[in-house]
Amino acid sequence: MPRFGLGVWKSDNHAARDSVAAAIRNGYRAIDTAKQYGNEQGTGAGIKLGLKQAGLKREDVFVTTKLFNGDQGNYDKVSKAFEGQLKDLGLDYVDLYLMHWPVDAYYLESYQAMERLLKEGKVRAIGVSNFDNDRMSKLMESADVIPAINQMEFNPTNQERDILKFDTSHKITMTAWSPLGGGKSLTNPVIEKLADKYHRSAAQIILRWEWQREIITVIKSVHEKRIIENSHIFDFELSDEDVETINQLDEGKRGLWYDDFKWHRPSADIGDSVDQWDDTGKPLS
Repeated sequence: MPRFGLGVWKSDNHAARDSVAAAIRNGYRAIDTAKQYGNEQGTGAGIKLGLKQAGLKREDVFVTTKLFNGDQGNYDKVSKAFEGQLKDLGLDYVDLYLMHWPVDAYYLESYQAMERLLKEGKVRAIGVSNFDNDRMSKLMESADVIPAINQMEFNPTNQERDILKFDTSHKITMTAWSPLGGGKSLTNPVIEKLADKYHRSAAQIILRWEWQREIITVIKSVHEKRIIENSHIFDFELSDEDVETINQLDEGKRGLWYDDFKWHRPSADIGDSVDQWDDTGKPLS
């Protein structure tokens, strides 16, 4: 799996198509989407367009999508949902299939269904997202296949130290979503000072820090100029001292967690709906 890729959360289908194609044209080889984002059709169209423009084949790009909370359950339910996702993406397989959140009533059964998809060759690897150590431990007790990935919110002010330590000890690789802290980390005075020191953007400083921390990073942008700029992190290196300086920014503050969702707590504000966009149904080619 490439350690640096493009994510498409909060992008409508046309924006997803255009940003994915731009990313592939400009050297990105990992694309991350999810059913919940409501843009798998646009992502698939962008993959097809980007591959054509770059003269690449399907196997040259690593594609990740996720099992939607509302689709969790037994094999028949998960398999049917996954086949729908493949159709929307226009793909024969995905490289990585993640469980988006651990829905308490279903995540063990759902993961067993994902293991069957893996054995059937419909996915190349499976993993999870947003799993704390307790749920990960319970999952591993019943799993035949240890998750390859745990995708977590990870940025300078939320570094998930305990989860990262636990996952690493079990050879589970962490992938960062919201690597820039929803944009808030870009205006952190420490980050701004380092950006001046290295003559780089604040985003490049953070993404380089995550690279040196050996965190796989999924970064979102719908602007080609920014997509290109974000990827220019391989021609400089942060000193060990500066890496540690950013390490010290950790506040352990998550933007989203279990109590925010109705599937975990009935009085919560966020439900299980798939994002719907005004451009859904409009031609993508």
